[in-house]
Amino acid sequence: MRIRALMLCSSVALAALSSTAHAQLSAPETNIVATIDTEYERSVALLERLVNQNSGTMNFAGVKTVGDMMRAELEPLGFRVEWIDMAKAGRAGHLIASKPGKKGAKKLLLIAHLDTVFEADSPFQTFVRNGDEAMGPGAGDDKGGMVVIVSALRAMKVAGTLKDAAIEIHMTGDEEDSGDPIEVTRALLIAAGKTADVALDFEGLSIENGKDMGVISRRSSNSWKLEVLGVTGHSSLIFDSTYGDGAAFELARILHRFRTELPEPNLTFNVGLVAAGQEASLDADGVRISAKGKTNIIPGIALARGDFRTLSEEQSARVRKKMLAIVAMSAPKASAKITFDQGGYPAMAPTDGNKALLARLNIVNRDLGLSEQPLLDPLKRGAGDISFVANDVDGLVGLGAFSTGDHAPGETVDLASIKRQAKRAAILMTRLTHGK
Repeated sequence: MRIRALMLCSSVALAALSSTAHAQLSAPETNIVATIDTEYERSVALLERLVNQNSGTMNFAGVKTVGDMMRAELEPLGFRVEWIDMAKAGRAGHLIASKPGKKGAKKLLLIAHLDTVFEADSPFQTFVRNGDEAMGPGAGDDKGGMVVIVSALRAMKVAGTLKDAAIEIHMTGDEEDSGDPIEVTRALLIAAGKTADVALDFEGLSIENGKDMGVISRRSSNSWKLEVLGVTGHSSLIFDSTYGDGAAFELARILHRFRTELPEPNLTFNVGLVAAGQEASLDADGVRISAKGKTNIIPGIALARGDFRTLSEEQSARVRKKMLAIVAMSAPKASAKITFDQGGYPAMAPTDGNKALLARLNIVNRDLGLSEQPLLDPLKRGAGDISFVANDVDGLVGLGAFSTGDHAPGETVDLASIKRQAKRAAILMTRLTHGK
């Protein structure tokens, strides 16, 4: 893994926070702020168009249309835009936009996603504005984030700070339901992370107790399947030396040990599906489970599906090892096997480089007259695409708009947060580009 670009900046950035308490924005930065304010209604109108175009992950045509809408915004700003078809992975595709910038400029990787959880048959389809709030599918997650990117880049262009910036933008078309194999669907994003100096994630802003929070880590998402086999027979003979406990009790024993022996800081784990009986099976997608049996038959098979989330890949490896050890200690007349899905979302650990980058963002906050963004507890943030590059590049999460009720009908975005987030992002990118 290459040396992180910003780790050595931590002490410098923190010192700057205390030594220049009232630094002023530069003339271009002042121009950035004014442009974002002036173009507020333009940004809201763009968001409305994006939201009213359904782009559920499996609506391939809709995802592509939203990609075309982003192309229309980015090409006039000097970006070379490509559509990467992902039909081979059973998904629509990704939009990648890039511009080289001046020689030696830090390469910035911006990450967002085109798709939403609301498919074409969802009853929740329309953008509805009420003052500085708006309700609509994907209004916050992540169409609000894409609008923040466009607003920030347009302001940089007006201020003259975009021309020198080296930027690559990845807007994935399957963040809400990744295609398979993940090694294919995220190959170009992973490659971009290996050549970037900073990664900025434009999913939603986190707010706690009225404070905008800084996010430098995201936990992993790992899925597992547990299969238990026992001896089936008449229920009157359960627990004897011939039949043992049956598959259902053995499954319950394993899950109880998970619950009592796995807990540790920053780890959560869940059982999402359970079934046992004379027969039991999972569907091909692993999201439906069925079973058949009778009350007087000892279940010969039991199945469970679940996930676990960690803050580092080292923690993920440790949790897998513990789970394997528990499963291996089968009761008499029973056997069990646990398998872990390939292609889950890795963890984004809270590295020193990420902390240094947040310190630089807090200098921007100070100069904008905004409050410092304290660190968000990583338990409050789920997995995301930036995690695929987190081992190679310093990053920040949550530069998109603030929204509530994500992933459910009634998802509502705070439109005013688009301005605040675009100003932060544009000035941070300008300073990273110009070495300030």
